[in-house]
Amino acid sequence: MGAVLISSDELREELAGKPIHLLDVRWALGDPHGPQHYLDGHIPGAVFVDLETELAAAPSPARGRHPLPDPGTFEKCARSWGLSAGDPVVVYDATGATAAARAWWLLRWAGVDNVRILDGGLPAWIAAGGEIATGAEADPVGGDLVVRPGGLPVIDADAAAKWPGVLLDARAGERYRGEVEPIDPRPGHIPGAISAPTAENLDGTGYFRSAEELRARFAEFGEGPVAVYCGSGVTAAHQIAALAVAGIDATLYPGSYSQWSNDPKRSVATGE
Repeated sequence: MGAVLISSDELREELAGKPIHLLDVRWALGDPHGPQHYLDGHIPGAVFVDLETELAAAPSPARGRHPLPDPGTFEKCARSWGLSAGDPVVVYDATGATAAARAWWLLRWAGVDNVRILDGGLPAWIAAGGEIATGAEADPVGGDLVVRPGGLPVIDADAAAKWPGVLLDARAGERYRGEVEPIDPRPGHIPGAISAPTAENLDGTGYFRSAEELRARFAEFGEGPVAVYCGSGVTAAHQIAALAVAGIDATLYPGSYSQWSNDPKRSVATGE
């Protein structure tokens, strides 16, 4: 796997020498105003990407809140962003890459190799003196990207239930323990999973922790193949990005707990 992250200074230097597709993926649970945030200010040339409609299929109890999009539908979206084979892509948000990582993961899954996450996102770009544009950009020239699923691995609920290695739960600890559950029907976690909150991939200022720190973090969870889930497969992608920074390959369970907890045949565990 190639580089996962790019800094604001590196992005500015690269933009001066070649075109790069910039995808603005501002989304947060409970905040439906991503399009307006984009219009209020974005990196010049960036295209807004809607996580709910472009980076996920329609939600259902059987598939979860953010199922993987149909490959053909995702291909149409990627082409509408102007993407073609071999094009460099940088994704960003304003929430520590917790949404942008979903775009990073999907593009890698779709066979796009040259895609990176802007470390620190839009706040880092602004702090580094980066230019900001407001309003809508001109529609990009349509691309010809061919989506080839399988670039990154996935598992289903059956495989998650009998995962032979380390199964990480990327949600907040209180949701893992079942102390609170604001969204899904049953509190708790997949039996055998280990709590590894996504927020701990960051350094407290919105940047990813160093590769060395992340390697030390994930080493504490044990050895063996790694799989990750969260509530709906969004922040789990952030965990996979952090694992990739640490040089560790990982598999996504896209249905995640929103699918698991809606299936009465699946048991759940609570507590530590």
